[in-house]
Amino acid sequence: MSRPQAQADHRPDLASLHARLCTLGAQYDATPAFPADSLAVLTGAGLNRRYAPLASGGTTFGSARLEALDLLDSLRVVGRADLSLGRLFEGHVNALKLFAWYGALDQTRRLGDHLDRGLYYGVWATEPAPGVRIVGTGESAIVEGAKAFATGAGGLGFAVITARAEVGPRRMVIVPADRTGRTDLAGWQVRGMRATGSGLYDVTGLPATREACLGAPGDYDREPRFTAGAWRFTAVQLGGIEGLLMELRLAMSEGARNDPLQRAKFAEAVVATRTAGFWVREAALRSADEDPDAPAFVQMTRGVVERAGLDVMELAARIVGTRSAFDGQRIDKISRDLSLYLRQAGPDHARDQAALAWLDHDVWSVDDRLW
Repeated sequence: MSRPQAQADHRPDLASLHARLCTLGAQYDATPAFPADSLAVLTGAGLNRRYAPLASGGTTFGSARLEALDLLDSLRVVGRADLSLGRLFEGHVNALKLFAWYGALDQTRRLGDHLDRGLYYGVWATEPAPGVRIVGTGESAIVEGAKAFATGAGGLGFAVITARAEVGPRRMVIVPADRTGRTDLAGWQVRGMRATGSGLYDVTGLPATREACLGAPGDYDREPRFTAGAWRFTAVQLGGIEGLLMELRLAMSEGARNDPLQRAKFAEAVVATRTAGFWVREAALRSADEDPDAPAFVQMTRGVVERAGLDVMELAARIVGTRSAFDGQRIDKISRDLSLYLRQAGPDHARDQAALAWLDHDVWSVDDRLW
């Protein structure tokens, strides 16, 4: 059954969601649990399927660039409200993109059925030794192993996981992600990002049949999509930094506002946040264009956003002082979440790879314009 596609101009009122998501985020931080109510808010706004393939009832944007900018705004706003929710939403969007690029028609239609039911997807690639492998062939094929740092384990509807066959590159397999008996969250004892529930998930015995395998071997690692797609989690992190700047502004006392030294610190925070925003926007556009140099640009963007986050956290603590570390304060929650989220795998390596690319050639095209 075909589904009508939404039009891009029917955009959810993201600002109206902010207060509700902030309140829910604080509850899930105080008592960590899968944020089902927060995801229901996103579903009610249509964000669960807005970036889905057209066959799944996704939105018609008209161009990849327009979709990227629209998605950038959504990721930022969700990240401003709650970074744990932003991480889950970004993983869901990642899965939707993989279906759009590599999914067969029956798979994208089945995805649409799941989105109708308000289910969310994740993408899990990290695994403890010896890893996840595909055993058997044809309709008897299964996966063996477990995934680590499996965000949303036990709460999401499904996940796209990576698995290795006996020969050839790894491939993607769609598995149910809501089996509590397969979920181990005991090790997820963290200061921030508590509601992501990023634990272990045992996938042994789940099907790896044609119906369950997404795309062809090697598709998950296909460039520039694989590396350049990291711009999406930098957008969520950017939202967290913007949220921290907003809270800093509100928390500044009258004395701080009248002190030129404190105002100078606030100005530094504004510059750091805005600079990160410019980089993330450019990274989103280059990724949408599938520019061959997009991976290097996105890798450098990761470092820019990390530096901005660290700077704004320090400046907020210095300006607001002890009040910034109290339980229940938004500055404290955002800082704890950011401090963990910015540790996304290999930030130093990513920056080094970008530097190598820039040393090899200028990734700024002569056709680039700044106006």
